[in-house]
Amino acid sequence: MALLLITSVVTCAAAEVAEPQELWDGPMHGETPSTLAGAQVVDAPAIAALRQGALLLDVAETPKKPGNMAPDSLWRPIHMSIPGAVWLVGAGLGSSSPAFQSKFDERLAGLTGGDKQKPIVVFCHPKCWGSWNAAKRLVMLGYARVYWFREGVEGWQEKFEAAPVEPDATWADAEK
Repeated sequence: MALLLITSVVTCAAAEVAEPQELWDGPMHGETPSTLAGAQVVDAPAIAALRQGALLLDVAETPKKPGNMAPDSLWRPIHMSIPGAVWLVGAGLGSSSPAFQSKFDERLAGLTGGDKQKPIVVFCHPKCWGSWNAAKRLVMLGYARVYWFREGVEGWQEKFEAAPVEPDATWADAEK
């Protein structure tokens, strides 16, 4: 009896995600485009070279309390980021609300001193639309030197040291 061995190799590459014309308002976690019109996509070594003169903008959400923790347990997550980054928690939402847009515009003007030529590196986590949205919003506001770090803080940590960062108090106070 002859054995018939059939081998099939299936190559599954992630389909290229089309770049939306506007902010992404779908699920925040999933494949993102590899491009962002008006911004430059960069890697960790490029950020290492840019870091000194750039605003590093971390827009990650606050880590969620694990479901297996007791409700009355103390939960104070530590958020690791690129050293020197400003953490604007949730600033990558796809919200088109005028209040959110105004809050974002005002905080960025404060962080850049109104200089729309200041280099700004935007990031959060891999496969997260938050940093794409925040970078897109900066481009729409007329910032000329926007860099999107698609690999996020995890991509930074593969090559360089990360540091704990606290949420930006001015951004947090604007929510109250």
